[in-house]
Amino acid sequence: MTNDELIAALRDADAVKFGEFELSHGGTSEYYVDKYLFETDPHCLRLIAEAFAEELCGEKLAGVALGAVPLVAVTSVETDTPYVIARKQAKEYGTGNRIEGRLAEGEEVVVLEDIATTGKSALDAVEALRDAGAVVDRVLVVVDRQEGARERLAEADVELDALVTADDLLDDEHAS
Repeated sequence: MTNDELIAALRDADAVKFGEFELSHGGTSEYYVDKYLFETDPHCLRLIAEAFAEELCGEKLAGVALGAVPLVAVTSVETDTPYVIARKQAKEYGTGNRIEGRLAEGEEVVVLEDIATTGKSALDAVEALRDAGAVVDRVLVVVDRQEGARERLAEADVELDALVTADDLLDDEHAS
């Protein structure tokens, strides 16, 4: 798969919107990437799983709840690799786990995420996984909005790899 295929699929799913949007970190943007439109589209999910699979090196997978769960699930099936889910906070019932699934001490894990803006949710997941004994040095995202996530993660010795950057997505979107 090429970036062009994924960009076309995201556009076909109407996942890129233009206007004025408030983002989760409180800032505003002239564009919005609607993860729910691409994460509920089977064609997009298939392309994302294939692209993530090409980037993996045998690590266990982790998805950030809730947004990245569909992505980590399809990638797990594509690669036949187990995964865990990193919650934003421990649930207050049942097992009270912050990490759901089987995770062994010292296990190498790569975090899958939908969209990186500031990198806060990905970094929170990395820290939770590290606290649980995992070795985490990489986050894979579908879209890097190029608004500081790479730098924030680098401060924690974590590499950010993106299938598509905002520049790629917006240049292609405007050219269509």
